[in-house]
Amino acid sequence: MRTSSFDQKDFFELLQQANRGRLKIYTGPVAGVGKTYRMLEEAHSLKTRGADVALAYVETHGRKKIEELLNGLEIIPRKQYEYRGVVLEEMDLEAVLSRKPQIAIVDEVAHTNAPFCRHAKRYQDIIELLKAGINVICSFNIQHLESLSDVIKKFTNVTIYETIPDSFLKRADQVINVDLGVEDIIERLQSGQIYAGETITQALHNFFKEENLSKLREIALREVAEVIEQAQPIRDHSLTLKEELFADTKIMTCMIPQQWSQRTLLKKASRLAGRLNQEWFVVYPEMPEDEPEHIDLEKQRYLFMDIQFAKDLGAHIVYIKTTDRIKAWLEFAKSHNISHIIIGRVDDGWWRSLLHTDVLSALLRKSQEYDLVIMSYHKDQEGARAS
Repeated sequence: MRTSSFDQKDFFELLQQANRGRLKIYTGPVAGVGKTYRMLEEAHSLKTRGADVALAYVETHGRKKIEELLNGLEIIPRKQYEYRGVVLEEMDLEAVLSRKPQIAIVDEVAHTNAPFCRHAKRYQDIIELLKAGINVICSFNIQHLESLSDVIKKFTNVTIYETIPDSFLKRADQVINVDLGVEDIIERLQSGQIYAGETITQALHNFFKEENLSKLREIALREVAEVIEQAQPIRDHSLTLKEELFADTKIMTCMIPQQWSQRTLLKKASRLAGRLNQEWFVVYPEMPEDEPEHIDLEKQRYLFMDIQFAKDLGAHIVYIKTTDRIKAWLEFAKSHNISHIIIGRVDDGWWRSLLHTDVLSALLRKSQEYDLVIMSYHKDQEGARAS
């Protein structure tokens, strides 16, 4: 088992300096590589050093080695909810806030809470704990990052329904990637250490295929490497070739109201910004016809939903009231030293394209001093149902 991390300081030392809740994340390519095990090992280590540690929520999935590590650690009882005749157990957020341990251990971050909980998602519970000054050590699989969901589905044919915004990963003080070789992961799966019964065969022929595991390991390593790079302080030594090439890169994504979700476009823009390790903006020029009393209600619904989604991905959102979209984008690009402008293929009608009066053609003509990136994206109706 290999691990990689950023901020090489000991987590216990970070706690001594903290005036806010610190966040440490254990991540990895798939279930079963040892994230929860490593997290609980650290909980024991911190406790022996005098830290006040409590298990806010840990899922053992019946794994004996993990169950053994629960011994000797304080467990805050889960809260039970009855929903449609079924009893659901969730992390008791109020109990954790009341107990206020120095460090709370939280598993399964991507989990969707029961309808009666204060927050819809567990990562939102964690953010509240951090705001209350409680340090959190947590874990999740890399495929649950929101911007990766389309990438994961493309090569695994598996839809990831429970996701975590990229901004959550970026707020971490430490990130540990728990890595395991493909053969070792398959061996653990076959020996029943990850799943049991018929689930093993299903997993081997689907998500846990060798080619999928190799790609997931690569993605996990790359994601943590990018977080490490973004977290590094400014250095005095000379720039690397990549830093020289992209030192002045800023990315602007053009937002236009559409009658479908533009999540796919925003994910692609987020991935590009991550690859270049640069900040990115989503700029929405509001035309008179886009004002709340005039805009089509369906367009308005998707627009609000996509803007919130872009925020979760880490974008800076900019609203500009204007009567000329192209002029507004280009003026913003000039004033903010934008180098790359991203726009999706706009459905403006065949006749506008023929006469070169559509938004895309106009932007192409007037943006010669910028790198213009035209991205394809699906008319994603999933966004409305997922939100």
